Amino acid sequence: MLELKEIKKYYTVGSTTTKALDGVSVAFRKQEFVAILGPSGSGKTTMLNVIGGLDNYDSGDMIINGKSTKTFKDRDWDAYRNNSIGFVFQSYNLISHQGIIDNVELGMTLSGVSKAERRQKAEDALTRVGLKEHMHKKPNQLSGGQMQRVAIARALANDPDILLCDEPTGALDSETSIQIMKLIQELSKEKLVIMVTHNPELAHEYADRIIEFSDGRINHDSHPHIEGQKKDAFNLKQTKMKFTTALRLSFNNIRTKKGRTFLTSFASSIGIISIAVVLSLSTGFQKQIDKTQSETLSQFPITISQVTTEQDPENFENRSTKGTFPNTKEVTAKISDADRAQHTNKIDEDYLNYIQDIDPELSNNIGYTRLVNMNLLREVDGKPQMVKFSNDSEEGSQAGSMMSMMAAQTGVGVSSFPQQLDKDKGNFLKDNYSLLDGSYPEKMTDVVLIVDNNNTTNINALKNLGFDIKDGEKLPFSEIVGTKIKLAYNDAFYSELPTGNFIPNQDLQTVYDNSNNEELTISGILRIKDSSTMDLLSPGIAYSDALVQQVIDTNSQSAIINAQKDSDTNVMTNEALDTTAKDNLITYLGGSSIPYSIMIYPNDFKSKDQVLDYLDAYNKGKDKENQIIYSDLAGTMTQLTGGLMDAITYVLIAFAGISLVTSMIMIGIITYTSVLERTKEIGVLKALGARKKDITRVFDAETAILGVASGTLGVVIAYLLTFPINALLYSLTELENVATLNPLHALILIIISTVLTMIGGHIPARMAAKKDAAIALRAE
Repeated sequence: MLELKEIKKYYTVGSTTTKALDGVSVAFRKQEFVAILGPSGSGKTTMLNVIGGLDNYDSGDMIINGKSTKTFKDRDWDAYRNNSIGFVFQSYNLISHQGIIDNVELGMTLSGVSKAERRQKAEDALTRVGLKEHMHKKPNQLSGGQMQRVAIARALANDPDILLCDEPTGALDSETSIQIMKLIQELSKEKLVIMVTHNPELAHEYADRIIEFSDGRINHDSHPHIEGQKKDAFNLKQTKMKFTTALRLSFNNIRTKKGRTFLTSFASSIGIISIAVVLSLSTGFQKQIDKTQSETLSQFPITISQVTTEQDPENFENRSTKGTFPNTKEVTAKISDADRAQHTNKIDEDYLNYIQDIDPELSNNIGYTRLVNMNLLREVDGKPQMVKFSNDSEEGSQAGSMMSMMAAQTGVGVSSFPQQLDKDKGNFLKDNYSLLDGSYPEKMTDVVLIVDNNNTTNINALKNLGFDIKDGEKLPFSEIVGTKIKLAYNDAFYSELPTGNFIPNQDLQTVYDNSNNEELTISGILRIKDSSTMDLLSPGIAYSDALVQQVIDTNSQSAIINAQKDSDTNVMTNEALDTTAKDNLITYLGGSSIPYSIMIYPNDFKSKDQVLDYLDAYNKGKDKENQIIYSDLAGTMTQLTGGLMDAITYVLIAFAGISLVTSMIMIGIITYTSVLERTKEIGVLKALGARKKDITRVFDAETAILGVASGTLGVVIAYLLTFPINALLYSLTELENVATLNPLHALILIIISTVLTMIGGHIPARMAAKKDAAIALRAE
């Protein structure tokens, strides 16, 4: 057995040839003959020096063309084997899953030879050894002699300085052995050939120089070396395997094991399939949620109330009772979480003007809720009586007030329809409500009756207008449309007593006949459209904010308002009032233009974020007390649903991820098995000059291929599964195309699969790289 780099000092022998090389280390076991084939005695530069002795192994040195190898690193020896040595093995050591040409090209790929040049040299080498007609075959299609010729062609292709032949005819019959030896003898005319053999007849017949060894010692040298002139030190060309070469080697190996590769890829893809299906469902359901939200919440207003609740988690204390039972006999006074979260918005004219300046492209409709009383009268059976625009019953006035307050804070169930900033950009009522009878309101004095999809309205709304109707009774549209209602201003409605107090005028006929009254008309009956997704107006009477502003503009200069502003007692009941109560009473009487709440209706769901940015811009630079805090009910619902879907997705992915880890471990085991199967190939690659990182790269490439294959297979299977899943979900929920695999998710999953499999296979790959070349070549 002949091996490089085993003994650094041994013995000096010499031979000459047309190319120069000063040294290479060799080791011999048992009784062997080292046959040197090549012209001798010509006096040319010495080609081979094996220097030293076995007894001085550690301190040994070898000189190659005048360059000491004492400082050689692994990569230098790799480069030296690739640049200067061609190996011909007893057992051929061809890579079975590679074609003949690929086997011959292998050493050149490590030298960085271009593809075209590499192919040409390989074909020339195969032609030279007589395999021109067989160069497109696989090794298992050749005879033993032909395979040995391929090994010789591989050794020659990279134009080495020395051919090292280890029992090149040991596995051949006599006739084939003679053919191979004649070929080697022919090659010795231009290359230094060192052949190790146990056959003395073969050595004496073909060799120019014979060194006989026994038990590690030289018994005889037929032509001892005479020290000669050394050449200048030479530079090694470092080897490097391209990742494409590693991919090709691994792909060809995998291709020979199609069944196992498919099963491995399928097993590894189970985790990817699970995650892909989870992501498909998550993406699909999220799209359904987003679609529903964009349809149902697109008209949900952003509400700004005078009193609101901050949605800041920091305002809420930890309510856990664990460890909160003190033994002291003391009571701690503290502001409650609810009170702490309360915030008073200081809405003023400046802020109202800021709201009015919002871009109509983002929000063209702005509504207001004003806690202003309107003095309304209607003639019933020939006599005027007090009426009101309200859905409150007399028995449930407190509950009705709470509902009205809730509507004012959420913007849902209000009675005042919004005003348009740009008259040319559509009309809120016409866009969202169908006209059943009459006409849409055209003037501020026009009001409408809102009914639901069953043409039902609130009975209290009709009773409060003076209609005598019972629960479930039907009323023709004609009896409602055209109904006239008088709006009396404060100076006509309230009378001042000699005491300075004010009371409602008891002569309703006089109030009704006042020439300053506004005549209101129920102009039409409206019903929510099927295409509209949010019924924001409460069933009952709806009116414009312009009407309420007209009431405020007129009543703000009324006698009762002026008197109330100058008094700290209620001018009607003489009750003492604090500041808040006084302001509320003035607002009720129509003395304040500041609305209780503002409702901004985004034009669409996408515009909402820009509207929020506009509102946030007002708060920049202001302290918390002076900031205006809004309520985004649609955003809150979106966060809740989105967060819930994300949480479900993360949990399911976590469970599915377990199979990915299992796949990674399995890939490591499979790669280790592949290392064992390809041990001889590792030895061949290292003999040809492949570095440790090149060997690692070969197996990393194999795991990369498996990772891409399993990831792609998993994504394809998951995509195919979406069809039966969608069919099942449609039959259960009538939701179409819920399971949707996002192409970006598919790509990411393939990348994850590739990375995880490469991680799983990298440790076995590193183990393969550390294998000794000689030991690997001897593996079965």
